Amino acid sequence: MIGAGGREHALAAAMARDCDVVVCPGNPGIEAAGLACTVQAPEAVSADLFVVGPEGPLVDGLADRLRACGRLVFGPGADGAQLEGSKAWMKDLLVEAGVPTAAHRSFDATEEEAALAYLRQLSGPYVVKTDGLAAGKGVLVTAALDEAIEDVRAKLSGAAFGAAGLRVVIEEGLTGEELSVMAVCDGSRAVPLAAAQDFKRACDGDTGPNTGGMGAYSPLAWAGTSLVDQVMDQAVEPTLVALAKRDIDYRGVLYAGVMQTAAGPRILEFNIRFGDPETQVVLPRWEGDVAAVLAAAAEGDLRVAAPPRFRAEAAVCVVVAAEGYPASPRTGDVIEGLDGVDELEGVEVFCAGVAQAGDGRLRTAGGRVLGITALGPSVTAARDLAYQAAGLISWPGAQYRRDIAERASGRLPG
Repeated sequence: MIGAGGREHALAAAMARDCDVVVCPGNPGIEAAGLACTVQAPEAVSADLFVVGPEGPLVDGLADRLRACGRLVFGPGADGAQLEGSKAWMKDLLVEAGVPTAAHRSFDATEEEAALAYLRQLSGPYVVKTDGLAAGKGVLVTAALDEAIEDVRAKLSGAAFGAAGLRVVIEEGLTGEELSVMAVCDGSRAVPLAAAQDFKRACDGDTGPNTGGMGAYSPLAWAGTSLVDQVMDQAVEPTLVALAKRDIDYRGVLYAGVMQTAAGPRILEFNIRFGDPETQVVLPRWEGDVAAVLAAAAEGDLRVAAPPRFRAEAAVCVVVAAEGYPASPRTGDVIEGLDGVDELEGVEVFCAGVAQAGDGRLRTAGGRVLGITALGPSVTAARDLAYQAAGLISWPGAQYRRDIAERASGRLPG
């Protein structure tokens, strides 16, 4: 398992139910949870299957380099990774594939005036995205035209996100409920995982700046099998066909960020890796041999593995973040209360931004520090347990949203 965050912790924990897992490089919290970690380069590790977690190494071609060494890899090559590495490239592919998405145009640093003219003709809300990778923080959604104009200028000048923002995608704003559908792909076939919903804004009531995600829950009472099937039929499968027409053999996760509008589902984005924190609620619900499914996809034939199935319980994840996240997170604080959480049945702590001091205690080392995931017979029960556990965790300035899954029904889908 390649990566060092909460997503990789959740994936490693799920695969460790059926096989031996080494996390590269992992983090001290993952190691403290009983999973082996190594600081060796991935190419130096001997394993039957390599699962690449973060988008950065995939865009950089790590999967290609591992495959060139004869390794079995779950994760797209650099060609397929353009789906997340360039939002403009992704949008062009969606149009080519006939996938329903928002009206949009892309502009580079020499086209600021054209970008602002296009922005002014939209009715709002306004959506401005960096073309390149920005750790989930490169999207502005606002009802204020002045704020959108300022954001375009900051991105195209390089002041906001450096090279990642020197090209932007401006989109019409869509309204509706958001959901995430992750599909495991073997190059020609795809199987969906359970749908989830995440919460991107830093503060309660969907206010504050966009983050990498402050929490998630699954399943969604309002997004049953028929909606997931519609996303697969209208978005995921046509995208795989369009990739194949470009001679791109896509083996990995295709993550569809979806807006369920009055006119039906619309694709907001495609990502090339498991969602974070959606993985922290989907993987604990996945029953069966996770690694076997990922290996079958990596080998190019999902038909040889049992399809994913999910337990009836709901899962809710609350992210506990450092003071100042996402702009300038404070680090180095001792994390208190983990022993108390360990005593709660049905709770898992997934470690993301953590380090270990000389005294052996875990300290904060990033913006999103911990993901507290709880399982329960309903979303309400799982949510109550997750917040009980989060309340036991403390360090100076620790913050988390108090409304994750608040509007979700306590019932599970029928």
